[in-house]
Order: sequence, then C-alpha cells, then structure tokens
Amino acid sequence: MMKRRTLLAGSVAAATVTLPMASHAQRKKDAIVLAMALEPPGLDPTAGAASAIAEIVQYNIFETLTKINSDGTVSPLLAETWEVSPDLKTYTFKLKKGVKFQNGEAFNANAVKFSFERAGSEKSTNKDKRTFASMDSVAVVDEYTVVILNKALDPDFLFLMGQATAIIVEPKSADTNATKPIGTGPFQLDTWSKGSSVSLKKWPGFRNAVAIKLNRATFRFISDPAAQVAALLSGDVDAFPRVTPRSVPQFKNNPKFQVVVSGSRAKTILAINNKKKPLTDVRVRRAIAAAIDRKAVIDGAGDGYGAPIGSHYVPGALGYVDTTGVNPFNIEKAKALLSEAGIKTPLELTLTLPPPPYARQGGEVITAQLAKIGIVAKIESVEWAQWLSGTYTNKNYDLTIISHVEPFDLGNFAKPGYYWGYESPKFNELFDKIQNSPRPADRAKLLGDAQRMIANDAVHAFLYQPQWITVANKNIKGLWKDMPVFVNDLSALSWS
Repeated sequence: MMKRRTLLAGSVAAATVTLPMASHAQRKKDAIVLAMALEPPGLDPTAGAASAIAEIVQYNIFETLTKINSDGTVSPLLAETWEVSPDLKTYTFKLKKGVKFQNGEAFNANAVKFSFERAGSEKSTNKDKRTFASMDSVAVVDEYTVVILNKALDPDFLFLMGQATAIIVEPKSADTNATKPIGTGPFQLDTWSKGSSVSLKKWPGFRNAVAIKLNRATFRFISDPAAQVAALLSGDVDAFPRVTPRSVPQFKNNPKFQVVVSGSRAKTILAINNKKKPLTDVRVRRAIAAAIDRKAVIDGAGDGYGAPIGSHYVPGALGYVDTTGVNPFNIEKAKALLSEAGIKTPLELTLTLPPPPYARQGGEVITAQLAKIGIVAKIESVEWAQWLSGTYTNKNYDLTIISHVEPFDLGNFAKPGYYWGYESPKFNELFDKIQNSPRPADRAKLLGDAQRMIANDAVHAFLYQPQWITVANKNIKGLWKDMPVFVNDLSALSWS
C-alpha cells in the first residue's frame, strides 16, 4: 500500500434555499443528507476541474482501479491485484470478475483500455490528461488482465489510479456522463435539482449491495456560512464535510454533534496571473507576497485552522521544506520592490473571489493588506461556474484566492497553458527529474528544489495549508478522519 499526499481547486456555487427535510429523529436510518459549499458544473470528473464533482460521484457512482483511503494508503477496488515491474514503468492489473456497469454492460479490460486512451487523447478535457498521455500503451491480455506501460516511471502511479480523473467509464455512455453518469459503483443518480441538490439512490445491481447500509443520499448546496450552520442546527442536514470553520464554536460542546478536524494536503493561495502586466515582473509578484501577513489571513479566512506555506507544498509531504522565509511579510520591502519595478501607486488590480467562505473572508483581509503598499484590489465576487469559465478557463483575472486540494499537483507548474501562466523551462526540466527518480531520497531532494524555485519565482502569494472541518450528527459512523482527496464515500457511512 502506498502513502499519498493531498490538492483542487475550490468548490461550487450555490443557492441557500432551505428545503423541508425531516428532523434527525424522523430521518430513516437508510438515508442521509450531506451538504457541500459548491455545486458541481457536471457529474463527469474526466471533463472538469472542479473538486465538487468527485465529492458526489467518486466511489459512489464511478469507481477506479485502486481506492485511496482516509489515511492516504491505496487498496484494490476494480483491480483485485497488481504487479509492478522493477523499473516502475509497467503495471499489470488483474481485474475483478462479475462487475457490471449500471446500464448492464460488463466491466472488463476493454473498458479500462477505452477509459485511459480516451483520457489521454488529443480531444481529452481531463485535467490529469498528462498522466494518461504518458501511457505508452494500454494492452488487453485477456478479459480481466490489462498491462499499462508508462513512458516514464511515476512512484505515485497507484495513487493516481484511485483519483476521480482515473474513473473507468462505459464506452457507450461515456459522452453523456456529465448529466447521466453511468458507473460500476454502489449508487446511481436519482435526481438533480439545479441550484439546490443532487440525490443518489442505492443501485440494486451492485456486486456487494448487501454491504451498503444507505438506500439514499442527498447532497445539498449551501454556500452561505450562516445558512450552513442553520441547516445543521435545524436537522435539515446530517453531515457537512468541509463546513465553514466559523461554525465550530456552535457545535464543539453540543452533544448532538460530532466535530472532525481533518488533516489536509490542500494549498490555499493568492493565485497571480503571470501573463498579465505588471504581474509579469517577478518584483511585483514578490511585493504582493511580502505585503501579506499569512497569520492574519489564516485567522480571517480559516478562523485559525491552517499552517503557513511559502510554496505549493505542505508540511508532512515527502520532501517538504519550509519556504515561508523566501518571501516573508515585510511591508517596507514590498514598497521598495514596487518602486524598483517602476510601479507608480496606486496600482489597481482585480481580485476575483469564488463563493467559498475562505475566499470571500480571505479577500477582505488581503485587500486591506495590499492597500498598505499602494495596491488597490478591486473585489469581483463570482459564482463557481463563472470562476471556472472566466478565471480558470479564459484566464480573465489578475488575482484570485483558491484552494488546490489535489495531492500531487506540482506538475501544474509544468503544464502549458495552465490558468496562472507560469512558464519555466528550468522548472519543467526539474519536474521531469522528479518524475523519473525512483529513490525516495533523490525525489525528496528534488522536490525541495522545486519548492524553492516556485517560491523564488513568486509564482503566487502562497498562503496556508487548511484544515477541513466536518460537523455531523453524532450517530453517523464512517466519516473520514483525514482527506487526502475530496470524496464523500457513502459506502462507508451508516447510522448507529
């Protein structure tokens, strides 16, 4: 089993309309209502970057060859066993037999081959397309054996095969998965009330349906912090993973609830558009970083739940080095850097804020901090769909606050055309070395070099590693303690 570190980008939009729900005392013990801050743009994790997609479908509707567990280990899911070649490039997977997709089609090696070749194709919109394009071949040995030959070694490959972007899809239904998802998991889509909720129902054709305790799960979308708290207190919602940290004092000593503080490999950043002048100048980016007091941001955006970071990497991950001293909080230095870059203040920049409370609350803090060095950050609050289209896809922004929650996403800095516009041949060369270093000690050193390079280039103003808060009815069992990836594994949940 492999340990794995944690990434994503923020989560979605949404209405805070309260639906009439049964109280906890009345709720059937085979049903659960969970809440999320953001609504996904679709239900196909191979077609979009929003982590909210996987929060609903991963391990519930769709499954992967491997499964990532709460502690970061990897275990079999659709693959029963696997063998890895000595050079770590060839993986032979033995698949589970007797598995079917929810439309009745059989799961087999051909479905795996189709899924991975589709994910790595030229037309693919999979955000981890690079992983699948790096597969030299996906060979079907027999109906239940598939061999994957990678062009380069990747010590994290088995973990990647458990992420939502590696779901196995049914060829006939693949193109409509965004609205009519078809997988091999224990749940299937029942209804989607846009702007309000998504409901899943237990799939009776699941291979181990008897082990699934829930018959129904509803995901409600509640972005407003006050409404999040109200929904929990009223019993309209049974569990709220990644709820606003400001809710904790109201639930911590309430015997009706459990509060779970989860470890995280997420990175909350003030992302900077490296292609927009004057942000193309590293001195301007360094000035922005030096203007920010990370502790004040953690207090304001995360209510104290977080640890400062100086690069796109977090404490506890392999090869972590403390880079918070590279661009430390220093108002006078920030002013001097702007002057050196020839910037006349006031400098007006837009600060685009998606709906999550950490972004909206953090935006207020950062706007005040930037004002002290003559930068006027004009806040533009947008809904999640607008952030995905305008900021992420069309790169129409100067600054934005976002949490990247995927565990292994340093590769984004080597990704051409990525939304922050960072292009560094030196980093690309370094990242290739990381990917091709089988010895952990060698990789750890190179990962440290990568962190220092990103910090020195001040690609962003790196803020903090968040901790995620789950508030739930005390009688719910099976909630994840830590969150190496953003999922809500319904197969593990039950009522006591």
